[in-house]
Amino acid sequence: MEALGASIISADQVGHEAYTPNTEAWEQVVVAFGDDILQEDGEIDRKKLGAVVFSDPGQLDRLNQIMHPRMARMVSDKIEVLRGQGVGVVVVEAALLFEAGWDSLVEEVWVTDSPEKIVIERLKQRNGMSEEEARKRISSQMDRSERLERSDAVIDNSGDMAGLESVIKELWDRRVAV
Repeated sequence: MEALGASIISADQVGHEAYTPNTEAWEQVVVAFGDDILQEDGEIDRKKLGAVVFSDPGQLDRLNQIMHPRMARMVSDKIEVLRGQGVGVVVVEAALLFEAGWDSLVEEVWVTDSPEKIVIERLKQRNGMSEEEARKRISSQMDRSERLERSDAVIDNSGDMAGLESVIKELWDRRVAV
């Protein structure tokens, strides 16, 4: 979508920024989950933290209560800056858009969708997760049918990148470039 003229805000990148050592969010996460989640340089080891929170829904809720409000403010601030710069279309790329309540920050929600088997394989390949870790990640997210129902547009992402780009371009031409 960047190639089509949109500015992209990556929730993953915002999360990295929120975990900056010695910030309020970093301190609260370290207090909540202990020094064991830290790397030697003081950075939060997201893989260690993920192992803790994705194996215990209560711990995941705890992390989300710390991070989601802060990240929402950061995303909102970034949207405001981009709008102030005259950017017409801002895309918030976030796997947990609905779960975090960030859908209120955007005008439309487009969701990519793939069969669970494909999602698991992609998580294993891209993130080096085991099948069990991938399943835990998926189960921590909103139910697929609810996510699709709440979306304004559903993009089939079960094929290759060229197919995905084609579908996005078609959707863009119908809904944005009017």
